[in-house]
Formats: sequence, C-alpha cells, structure tokens
Amino acid sequence: MADCFSQMYVQIVFAVKNRQALIMPEWEDEVYKYITGIIKNKGQKLLAINGTRNHIHIFINIKPSCCLSDLVREIKKSSNAYINEKKLSNFKFEWQNGYGAFTYSISDIGNVIKYINNQKEHHHKQTFKEEFLKFMEEFQIEYNEAYSFEWIE
Repeated sequence: MADCFSQMYVQIVFAVKNRQALIMPEWEDEVYKYITGIIKNKGQKLLAINGTRNHIHIFINIKPSCCLSDLVREIKKSSNAYINEKKLSNFKFEWQNGYGAFTYSISDIGNVIKYINNQKEHHHKQTFKEEFLKFMEEFQIEYNEAYSFEWIE
C-alpha cells in the first residue's frame, strides 16, 4: 500500500465559556505548553498558539488520520481539567462549547503564524466576536446564530 502524503494546515479558535476574561498572563504560557504537549502526543505538529484573556488560537499541521473534532475535544477537556486542578484561575474555568476551524494553503503559513502571534495587539482594534464573524464571512461558512458561540455583550 502506498504512503499518504499531505499538507493540511488548520487554525482552531475557541473561547472561554461566556467569553470571560479568565486566561491570565501569569499562567497562559504554562497552559499553552500543556496544550502543545497534547497536540504532540496526538502526533500533530503545532505551528503557533496564542490568544487573549477570553479565547485561544491554535495553528497546526494536521495529519489525515487525525479526527479534528476528537483532537479539539481532548485539548479542551484536558486543558480545562489542568487549569482547574492546578487552581490557575481564581474562578471555575470552562471552555465554551464549539470551535472554529479554518484551513490554509502553504503560502498562507507565515501570515497565519504572524496573525496568531500578534493576538493581543490585534484585539486592541477588534473584538473576538468581530474577529470570529469575519472568519465566518471570509471562509464563506454558513451558520445559524442559534448554534454559534454565546455572544455575551
């Protein structure tokens, strides 16, 4: 049987429940390292990870054998437990249901990494809701407001 050759790049975006600003600068790197370990243990390659106090972006090179929804479920479940068990947050921490996943070509890699690395600066100009809805529009994803993130204003 022939080998499988692929290059699939996916940006994953998800938020803290109710978009609460619970991801603190003092421990975000620790959580990013923990999530990096999950991704590596699942045989995927992390290209970038960053976020703000209320959401996170993860950019990976994903293998065809990986089920993206299973990977995201494991990242959210395990990192949620890690944050709560280590008492990193002063409040009960929980990721919001759902996520966004957006694919890119090899020519986009540098720009996506730069975009993710500059999340904090980027969000001085644009809210998470504005950012996410822009992704939905740019990637021409049809969605039902009733099943999208809970937009707490």
